[in-house]
Amino acid sequence: MVKKGPVDLLVIGGGINGAGIARDAAGRGLSVVLCEKDDLAQGTSSRSGKYIHGGLRYLEYYEFRLVREALTEREVLLKAAPHIIWPMRLVLPHSPEQRPAWLIRLGLFLYDHLGKRETLPGCRRIDLRRDPEGAIIRDEYKTAFEYSDCWVDDARLVVLNAVDAREKGAEILTRMAAVSARRENGLWQVELKGAEGARRIEARVLVNAAGPWVQDVLGRVSGVNSARRIRLVKGSHIVVPKFWDGPQAYLFQNHDKRVIFVNPYQDNLSLIGTTDIPYEGKAEDVAIDDNEIDYLIAVVNRYSKRELKRSDIVQAFSGVRPLYDDNAANPSAVTRDYVFDIDEGEGKPPLLSVFGGKITTYRKLAEHALDRLKAHFPQMSGSWTERAHLPGGDLNGAKSFAAFVAELLRRYPWLPAPLARHYARLYGSMAHGLLSGARSMSDLGRHFGALLYEREISYLREAEWAQTAEDILERRTKHGLHLTAAESEAVRAYLKGWKET
Repeated sequence: MVKKGPVDLLVIGGGINGAGIARDAAGRGLSVVLCEKDDLAQGTSSRSGKYIHGGLRYLEYYEFRLVREALTEREVLLKAAPHIIWPMRLVLPHSPEQRPAWLIRLGLFLYDHLGKRETLPGCRRIDLRRDPEGAIIRDEYKTAFEYSDCWVDDARLVVLNAVDAREKGAEILTRMAAVSARRENGLWQVELKGAEGARRIEARVLVNAAGPWVQDVLGRVSGVNSARRIRLVKGSHIVVPKFWDGPQAYLFQNHDKRVIFVNPYQDNLSLIGTTDIPYEGKAEDVAIDDNEIDYLIAVVNRYSKRELKRSDIVQAFSGVRPLYDDNAANPSAVTRDYVFDIDEGEGKPPLLSVFGGKITTYRKLAEHALDRLKAHFPQMSGSWTERAHLPGGDLNGAKSFAAFVAELLRRYPWLPAPLARHYARLYGSMAHGLLSGARSMSDLGRHFGALLYEREISYLREAEWAQTAEDILERRTKHGLHLTAAESEAVRAYLKGWKET
């Protein structure tokens, strides 16, 4: 067993909140270790609706502070990571049975003006009988409203925060679970265990950002009691072939007043979700059920001329959202805001636990968490992430993502345009590191199918903690959606052979 320390901060949890806190803390000059029992973003943070958004429907629950903060963050994150975050226009067909038009107009007016909207266009009214966005909508719907939000590659957002944390000195330990945390002599003594052994870490402060497992870390791991509780809500999505023309997404209102997003996904696919169902099982066992599939298909078919069937489904996935329990009766009304719980006292090293939150506000959550810990780190520098790019997000100074792709093609003229765009989308300016020394397609190594080459697998293993086929095909990339079963199995065999050597 190796003993290291003490470090300033040990963060438990490699989802978006844990990675964001580790990055912010490392950038403020603190020594940081992050441990994650599985892969980065393996839980909730890779199974979101993949939006950076203010939360239009939260206005109905008077969550004005949360919406304002989220809308402001939307602009901050769009500038920080234009390779993995980009604008999306959403079309909301008006269904008078659910909400009157005046209420939607009022909500969209507030949505346009509550936050700092600097680059995204405002809302507009659409005539579905005349405008091209109405081509797939059933004839009984005459009017729609269009507004802006942003799309995000959620799992890559987590990984890029971890990469930035590492570049600033943090140590990232994946597949290392915190199994015990005890206070001794003014420090936390934390026992970690993984497949390759055990390790003890001393830390001045412990941060519990374990998401759905936050209460498990409080009770079983650290032995600390808290009056705070989380409420697990299952959200499921289905992926089907894209069935409309144009880059726009759709927002469909259901009879129960919930809304379903229908989004362009991976060029030729569509991501549809999400459900909102109370969940009481183990977070790691979450899975979509038949009722959820029927629900999502029924909502789409209420509006779309092209009716979906179960046979259209390419993929389905579920995640558990660990929401702060504010005792709301309706799962959809449970706050998406975040709450901190700090267990501290005279001579007791603090434990800060994170309850709730949403991917859009992760950066602000991290900033607030570090602000809460200022008294314990008087040497810590101030906040810095608001104006900082995430790794790859500088795009080498290019004025737009399209300009950066063009620059990549000029620098590597032998690279096919779809592959150049793929590397640009996932890695931004870090694509140059992936392609370093390559002068032809043969330098990319074995071709596994679609846009996946051996060099990218090597890069992900060496630079982004990827170990398994799922790490690579589902989280670091979405190649798994485009490979055949045989091609995916070839990736597994390749990685097995790599591990054995």
